[in-house]
Amino acid sequence: MDAIQHQLDRRRPGQSAIVTQRKEADKVEFLSGIYQGKTIGTPIGFVIRNSDQKSQDYSHLESAYRPSHADYTYDAKYGIRDPRGGGRSSARETVCRVVGGSIARQLIPEVQINAFTSSVGDIFVEKPYQSLDFSLTDSNAVRCPDAETANKMEALIREVRKDGDTILKRKVILQAI
Repeated sequence: MDAIQHQLDRRRPGQSAIVTQRKEADKVEFLSGIYQGKTIGTPIGFVIRNSDQKSQDYSHLESAYRPSHADYTYDAKYGIRDPRGGGRSSARETVCRVVGGSIARQLIPEVQINAFTSSVGDIFVEKPYQSLDFSLTDSNAVRCPDAETANKMEALIREVRKDGDTILKRKVILQAI
């Protein structure tokens, strides 16, 4: 349970100035499939309550796509989206994958799982992944294991955010010119 909570704590919102400042506890409550801290062979059911949702905070996004979300992709593919801060394209939706991955990580510890930010806008990690030091991933706000690239990514995010823009919107405008 501690390993699962550790991973949930890593993805919890409000940890840096470049992400949403919502405060979520991200505490998992197992409903089935686990007894006394062990899986019992039945489907694992759980809930993670969303305690700091405020749909009205997202009203300005009715006509804009949120940065770092799948709003545009979902809208383009299905012709509908939910700009209220929830739904399929919400970063909140990733919380269930974190729990699943944390469980899998314990079941098959010989498999190394490393996730990191490899690009922001037109800034990419150029190094081959085999040469990256994944222990550095959590050392910066963008969660990139290459410090030089992480600094560039964070600077771009801050610049775009200061302008009240999104990287997606800016990129589309630049391509249209």
